Amino acid sequence: MSTSPATIKDVAREAGVSVATVSRALNGAENVLPHTRQRILDVARELRYAPSGAARSLITRRTDTVGALLPDLHGEFFSELIRGIDQAARARGLHLLLSSSHDDVHEAAAALRAMNGRVDGLIVMSPHADDDFLSQNLPPTLPAVLLNSGVQGARQPVFAVDNFGGARAMTEHLVGSGRRRIAFLGGPAGNFEAQERRRGYEAGLPAGSRPVLLSGDFSEQSGYAAGAALAASAAGERPDALFCANDMMAVGALHAFADAGLRVPDDIALAGFDDIPLARYMRPALSTVRVPIAAMGTKALDALADALDVGDRSRALAQPPRTVIPVELVVRESCTQKFP
Repeated sequence: MSTSPATIKDVAREAGVSVATVSRALNGAENVLPHTRQRILDVARELRYAPSGAARSLITRRTDTVGALLPDLHGEFFSELIRGIDQAARARGLHLLLSSSHDDVHEAAAALRAMNGRVDGLIVMSPHADDDFLSQNLPPTLPAVLLNSGVQGARQPVFAVDNFGGARAMTEHLVGSGRRRIAFLGGPAGNFEAQERRRGYEAGLPAGSRPVLLSGDFSEQSGYAAGAALAASAAGERPDALFCANDMMAVGALHAFADAGLRVPDDIALAGFDDIPLARYMRPALSTVRVPIAAMGTKALDALADALDVGDRSRALAQPPRTVIPVELVVRESCTQKFP
C-alpha cells in the first residue's frame, strides 16, 4: 500500500471528474454543480487530500495571509492590538504575519519590502508612515490600512484614535478636580500620537496657564525617570498632577513616586492614556483615557479584508475614509479631587 500523500489527480480519478473540476470545486468556484462539488469534497476527505498552499496561491493569486507592521510587539498595548487583529483574521479564514520596525525607519522599510508578495494586504502602524515613506515602500496595488497615521489625503483607509480630544478631556478633568500645576510627560519626538496628545493637553489648560512639558518615549523607564525627577524637586515647585502620554510611562512614574515616598493622589495626581489591562489593577488604580485597542485592530482587519474581497481594488481604494476612533475618560483613584 502506498504511503504517499494523495494528489489532486487521485481525487479527480476517484471522483470521476477532471483535475480542473476538482480545482474549481476546492477553490469555491461557482461553476461546479452542487452534487459534483459534494462528491469531490467527500473523496478529498476520504483520501485526506491537502491542497498545496503554493499551488493554490498560483491559481487564486491569493495567499490568504495578511501582514501587520507595528512599531513594537512588546507591551500590553501591542498585545491587545494584535489580539484584535488576529481574532478578526481567524474569523475571516486569514493567516496573520507580524513584523516590528523597532521604531526604526530603515527596519520599517525593509519589513514592508519583505512582506510584498507574501501577503494579500497590510495593516501599517508606524510613526514613519508619511506620504514619502509609503510611496517609496508600499506597492500601489497592495491593499493597506493605516493605524494612527497623520497622513492627510492618504489613498489607504486610516483608523486614528481621537488623541487630541482624549488628552484635552483628561486635562480638563484634572483642572476641574482642583489641580493647578499639571505637567505633561510626552512621547517620542516626531510621533504623531504624541504630538496630538500634547496638543490636547495644552488645549485643556486654563487660559494663561504655562505648560509644563517633560520628555518621554512611551517606555516605563522614561516614566520612572520623569517621576524620579519630579519627586526630587522642591515641594513648592513640584506639579500637583502628572499626565503621561501613555499608561506605560504612568506605570514607571508611579513606581518612582512610591520609591520617593510620594503619595498618589494626595501629593501628586497621576493619569495616563490607553487604558491597558494593567491600569485598573495598579494601586492606586490609574485614571486614564480608554482606547478600544483590540476593537481598533478588529476594525482595521475587517476594512482590509473588505478591500481584498472587492474585485476592482483600485476603485475600492480610490477614496478611502478616515475613521476617528472615539475614546473614553476613565477616572480611578490616582487622580481624585484635591479640593472640595
